[in-house]
Amino acid sequence: MTPQTCAEKCAEIMYAKDPASSGLGMRITKIAPGQATLTMRVRPDMLNGHGICHGGFTFALADSAFAFACNTYNQLTVAQQNQITYLTPGADGELLTAAATEVSKTGRSGVYDVTVTGEDGRTIALFRGLSRTVKGQHFPQEVPS
Repeated sequence: MTPQTCAEKCAEIMYAKDPASSGLGMRITKIAPGQATLTMRVRPDMLNGHGICHGGFTFALADSAFAFACNTYNQLTVAQQNQITYLTPGADGELLTAAATEVSKTGRSGVYDVTVTGEDGRTIALFRGLSRTVKGQHFPQEVPS
């Protein structure tokens, strides 16, 4: 199995068991080893009292992209710590895109950066996720030594 095929299979299995991401309308548009891009359209029920996308929904999109990126190696991986910086708000009806990229993966620990952008290309938020690999796999496969 190629690394790309493994990443795709992991994403398919995870997405099928992820009612949070699918329920928020997130779609995976790109998956590769250590990378994931997801989109989400801002709905009226995602707006805060200022009429802009609630930061929690922006965070959820970034967190999901992070989760799919760090789970591309068929090793169960969870978040250890995350942080986000909001730069500009998302608007009602706007399609947000979160692109996650692996910065470092050593042993059981990983570092991933996620950039959330709006339809016009402006940066909505910057997110950094620290991951930790735990026991288990998404599907049966020998883990290379």
